[in-house]
Amino acid sequence: MPEHCAAYCCTNRRTIENRARGITFHKFPKDKDIRKKWEVASRTERFTASDSSVLCSEHFKQADFDRTGQIVRLRDGVIPSIFSFSIHLQRSEKDRTTSRRASQDAPITATSHPQPQPNDDHGYALPASPTSLKARLNEALARVESLEREKKNAMAREKRAKTTVKSLLGDLRENLKKLKKLS
Repeated sequence: MPEHCAAYCCTNRRTIENRARGITFHKFPKDKDIRKKWEVASRTERFTASDSSVLCSEHFKQADFDRTGQIVRLRDGVIPSIFSFSIHLQRSEKDRTTSRRASQDAPITATSHPQPQPNDDHGYALPASPTSLKARLNEALARVESLEREKKNAMAREKRAKTTVKSLLGDLRENLKKLKKLS
């Protein structure tokens, strides 16, 4: 198993401390098209992912994860999108594409001045643009829904476990009564 994330300039390694912080590692997909998209997104020069290459969870949005089971999994077709690239690796505005949903939410206007970027060093700071704020709100709401599903599933698992234990205890009592009668 690889011990470190394959993303450019990412120093996350598979350690007990990172696991305690909730950082998970995810193998590159087997599907060639999606694997290529992951390789391009990570922007590591001349990088070709092996079957054991991984990216850490810090390169995915919270909405990209399926946390309904006991194992944290990525949803199908997810592409990593959170990276800290140096200036020369960042895409210019004209190279970026927007999703259909984002383009419907706010009209694109041409401005001569670049829009101020939020300070990602401080998670408590609000983004500079309303569309960024709306995106963060939608991510937070998706995370809340995910946690609610996870809670519901955990409660259902607990209920099933209690039922199983009660059933086993009942069987044990019956067997003990039968043994007493036999002796």
